Amino acid sequence: MSLDPGYLEYPMRRQGMDHDLYPWSNIAERPPLALPGGATMAVAPLVSLEWFPIVPGEAPFRAPGHMQTAYPDFRHYTAREYGTRVGFYRLLDAFAKVGAKATIAVNAVIAERYPSIIADILAAGHEIVAHATDMDATIDSTVPEDKERAMIVAARDTLAAAIGAAPKGWMSLARQQSWNTPRLLVEEGFDYCLDWVNDDLPYVQSTKAGPLVAVPYNHELSDRQVIVVQQHSAESYVEQMKDAFNWLAGEGAPRVLPLHLTPYVMGLPFRMGAFEGLLEWLSAQPGTVFATAGELAASLPAEGA
Repeated sequence: MSLDPGYLEYPMRRQGMDHDLYPWSNIAERPPLALPGGATMAVAPLVSLEWFPIVPGEAPFRAPGHMQTAYPDFRHYTAREYGTRVGFYRLLDAFAKVGAKATIAVNAVIAERYPSIIADILAAGHEIVAHATDMDATIDSTVPEDKERAMIVAARDTLAAAIGAAPKGWMSLARQQSWNTPRLLVEEGFDYCLDWVNDDLPYVQSTKAGPLVAVPYNHELSDRQVIVVQQHSAESYVEQMKDAFNWLAGEGAPRVLPLHLTPYVMGLPFRMGAFEGLLEWLSAQPGTVFATAGELAASLPAEGA
């Protein structure tokens, strides 16, 4: 089958960047982050708190981790629900043991179905960022702008009602955006997003509606990628996170180690011992703080990236 020539037509294709969101910059030449307490390393735990409809609805694509077999797919549905019912609380306990504050990316329907979870997140002092409405709310450039905006607003307002203030951070499902997403996020009151994974430090994007801070959480360092996709053990995951920490710390300027976690992956009982050991090791490293996405966004120098 031949490829439609229109597929290759993209008005921003040119020398340099293929968009106007930000200029290229050398990480070694940027002003350093102002991390809390003058720290030189930030460890940034991020938990994806997801709700999967047992029968997927219409969406431009199926989100990672969605139902797979003939419906009702109780095997995968209940495995994901295990993360919400059990695994997530193990992660909360692990964070509490080392005094770590995490960023929790929450499907808005969680606030409606499980309000006690939201209360427990807030009571522990963690940060909540919006993570669409549910795991059917994927977006790409086939989604009409008004429909995407409505989903963003619904997620924002549902969480605002539950936590008492509109969330300022956003993470798209599968980190997939449309051409409109950065602008829409700014227009609807968001200050930073967690979708772009092209850096080790936060940086500023410029949209037609105003600035938006990109806070990267490297996909290759996520538990889903290391443990589920690459089929490594929890012990191998821990070794890789330590290797990443040591390399980043060796670069000298303040750096960020993201820990993107999935409750139904890392929260299983045979993995938690290794994970708690990793948190203990990280907390003992000199010049290291645990930081939320909001704290990282705020750590940018005034002139940005």
